[in-house]
This record gives sequence, C-alpha cells and structure tokens, in this order.
Amino acid sequence: MQVREAKIAVDSHGDVSGLLVRPATAEWMLVLAHGAGAGMRHTFMERLASELANVKIATLRYQFPYMEKGRGGPDRPPVLTATVASAVRVAAKEAPDLPLLAGGKSMGGRMTSTAASEGLIDDVRGLVFFGFPLHPPNNPGTKRADHLAKVPMPMLFLQGTRDTLADLKLLQPICKGLGSRATLHVIDTADHSFHMLKSSGSDDAKTLKSLAETTAAWAAKL
Repeated sequence: MQVREAKIAVDSHGDVSGLLVRPATAEWMLVLAHGAGAGMRHTFMERLASELANVKIATLRYQFPYMEKGRGGPDRPPVLTATVASAVRVAAKEAPDLPLLAGGKSMGGRMTSTAASEGLIDDVRGLVFFGFPLHPPNNPGTKRADHLAKVPMPMLFLQGTRDTLADLKLLQPICKGLGSRATLHVIDTADHSFHMLKSSGSDDAKTLKSLAETTAAWAAKL
C-alpha cells in the first residue's frame, strides 16, 4: 500500500494538502473531497479511504483552501470548483495508468458535480456522492440539484434514509429524471454521516465497507 502526501496548486489561492492512498492492486483512482465541516483527515474520510483501498480503489483526498488555512466557513463556489479541478489534474498525473472517478462527502460531492457541470473535469469517468446535500438540514428543496442536468458522466448517489440533507421523496425523482446517468443506492437507517441505528442490525464499520463495495461494483460497470 502506497500512502504519501501531495501538494495541489489552486490558481491564486496557493497550495493545499493532499493525501494519496494507493493499494498495489488498484484499478481506479477516486479524487475524494471532504465535507463542509471536517477536513480530509476526519475519521470518516480515513476509514472510507481504507475501505476503498480494500476494493482496489486508490484515493486522492485533499483540502479546500478554507480548511487548509483554518478558516471557519467554506470558500465561494468558484474557489471550491477550481480546487476540485486542480485535484483531478494532480490525480491524473500521479496515476496516469488508472481511470478516474471523483466525488466526495456532502459538500465535497456537490462541488465536484458542479465542477463537472462546468466542464472542468471532463477526464473523469464517473462521480460518487457520499451523501449528496440536496438541501439544508430539514429544509427541503431541489435548487442544489439544478446543475446535475449538465453533468455528462454517470453518477452514484449513496444516501441514507435518515439523511436530513436529502429528502428521498425529492431525490428519487431527480435521479429518475437523470435517466441512466444516475444510480441511487439507499442505506436503510443511515443518517447524513452514515451512522446507523442499532435496530438496523448493522453498524458504522459495516456500512463503510458496504459503501466501498457498492462503489466498486458500480465502477466495474462503467
């Protein structure tokens, strides 16, 4: 297993940190962005990268500039999408032999799809959303999904039934409207952080493993 740090230059916003995890058996490279409130070294991101490595998916995790600099709130969308594009370019250079996927947790996934809708990451084969944030918590709406119609590549939505940032009654018809480009995989009792209810008979560790396995199975069909 190769694990090493990387530096990603983001236009006039300086360098941000990256972390490359590549198993010897890697078949894909996933450029993986963090959510709004926690960086690339958050426990969820660490464990997810480990489980993805177990199913032959290398990852390049990276920081957004605001997280790199320790600022409280996210950068403006143009800065976030520029960071996504820069990370994808670095991943392509670091692993030219691997086909690319991109996505992320919550906001990181949404900024990745925004970058894709703007034609900034055309070399990516597919997008993976680990909890797409369709709307603010408990405030249903669909405006955040408007750009998805302009995303040209296949998309995998991994969503929990208790996710307060994505009412499935709204997300399901959106995915249906995207046709064959969208695959929606629902995890019963999972919340936005993929924490499980005890009554589910599963736990967080099993769920992370399932997220990775579902991603690998989906990628194999691209």
